[in-house]
Amino acid sequence: MAAVYPAQPVPMMMTFSMRKGGWEGKKGRGRWKAWPGVQPTLFTDSLLEFATSRLISKITTMSNPAPDAKASRKSLATLFFCTAIPMGMWSVPLANVFNAHGRGHLVPWVFATTATAAFISPLFVGALADQKHSPVLLLRWLTAATSMALLLTCGSLAWGWSDAVVLICAQMLALVALPAWSVTSSIVFSQLHDAKVQFGPLRAWATGGWMVGCWIVSFVLRADASLVAGVTAAGLWLVVMTLTWRLPMIPPGEIVQHRTWKQVLGLDALGLLIHRDHRVVFLTAALYCIPLAAFYPYTSRQLHDLGVQHISAVISIGQTTEVVVMLLLSGLLTRFRLKWVFLSGIAICVVRYSLNTFNTLPSVVFGTFLHGFAYTLYFITTQIYLEERIDPKWRVRAQALLAMLMSGVGNLLGYLGGGWWFDACTVGKTTDWPRFWWGETALTALVCVFFAVAYRGRAAKA
Repeated sequence: MAAVYPAQPVPMMMTFSMRKGGWEGKKGRGRWKAWPGVQPTLFTDSLLEFATSRLISKITTMSNPAPDAKASRKSLATLFFCTAIPMGMWSVPLANVFNAHGRGHLVPWVFATTATAAFISPLFVGALADQKHSPVLLLRWLTAATSMALLLTCGSLAWGWSDAVVLICAQMLALVALPAWSVTSSIVFSQLHDAKVQFGPLRAWATGGWMVGCWIVSFVLRADASLVAGVTAAGLWLVVMTLTWRLPMIPPGEIVQHRTWKQVLGLDALGLLIHRDHRVVFLTAALYCIPLAAFYPYTSRQLHDLGVQHISAVISIGQTTEVVVMLLLSGLLTRFRLKWVFLSGIAICVVRYSLNTFNTLPSVVFGTFLHGFAYTLYFITTQIYLEERIDPKWRVRAQALLAMLMSGVGNLLGYLGGGWWFDACTVGKTTDWPRFWWGETALTALVCVFFAVAYRGRAAKA
């Protein structure tokens, strides 16, 4: 039976119950048929019923604080934490969920939808910002749309819709989910007095939320290959939506108004690439994303083949080391040149992927442990590089260009190229994992050599 909560004045006589088949109104009108293959838990049913009923009852009574008010650090940390939970709950088990529903061949294309969204979403959000909408209101719309799109994507798998329809649903999800994170970050930044000091500890809450999402999937829902993970994540996106009423209705900043599409995508910052070091850092970021894109889709599959049941929890080990590196990074940067910090991140990724070639559980788990070092030492250091080496008037556009090169160009090539290489290493249902990971290791090593040779480390500014 569903959990019982204190009576609330609900303006609509409609509740959600997965075990009863979906939305249920008076006398059963408007009821969905149960989703094939989905066995909801008490946790899932109670969460969705609670989230939807509370949302409906509060949506007309909740109001935001005054626009000039400042959100507390607790509110900002909670926003980061809760936003990251559903992201981790769906992104990490995605490959195994699709494979369990006979759509494993779609995994590279589904991940590639996030790359194509990286080109479109900034234009979409920029257009809304140009209409002078508060970022808090944008986040509210985006989280609601993400919840609905995620439910639709899960439904397309459960109901056996065609591959084309599944991909369309996944693309719709990517288009609204991707900008939700960037808008969240912009809201947090706008509420900080000293972003350099305050942002890091708050950002760590997001990493913690991602880890908790993975643990919920593995230990609470036991849904590492089930649509229950996605349906629960959809409910949690509604929880994030309710959090927006705790934030001040931040007015849109002048900096985001009246921008051209070239400015939104950062294309007007291409002139920065004339500088050799800038060009090397930006190109390396895009190239490094190509092999790095193999981590989530294929490490989870390899763990599945090795008989691991709590796959999402194992993958979360990589986020643990991310937090450790973030705490140590400032000390490293005071002792070593940026070049060696950059190189150490890529070199660790070479070691990390080479460990997967042994195709044993201890080696794959230890390689996953190294992922946090491989990611943070390059990409977080890149943010610091932009702060130190790029003229302030170009930093925002440089960030946009970097995001497009990484999330757009690099990830698109990485997901599609990785899918082709995975198919080449798979016969029937058996994957030659040593061959697959040696290919990814070689590609990462080439990126490492390119950066070592091309980067000079001059202390020049744009």
